[in-house]
Amino acid sequence: MISSLRMLLLASVLWLGSAGQPVDAQTPSYRTPSPTRHRHIPHPARSRNGSAQFYKNSLGERVQSPTFYAAPPAAATAECRDGTYSFSRSRRGTCSHHGGVKRWLRSN
Repeated sequence: MISSLRMLLLASVLWLGSAGQPVDAQTPSYRTPSPTRHRHIPHPARSRNGSAQFYKNSLGERVQSPTFYAAPPAAATAECRDGTYSFSRSRRGTCSHHGGVKRWLRSN
């Protein structure tokens, strides 16, 4: 009686551990990744009065946040894929929340 109970318990654990799927030695134990969702690309940083906003980079320097302009500003280092211009002082992370770098404007 006890061994039957243990077998039933073991079978239940195996059944629940496989998310309701029968255990199959040929089935890989990993899950297939879920479809990639499109990341939200935030609007470029602008204050209420229309002036550009700034952030502190990893070196503690004050840098203008990516901003829309009709033409590339002289200080811009890259054009982002969402149409903003970045003023990043290093390549790492440039335009990371703006769809990535579309093109580099000058070396930094």
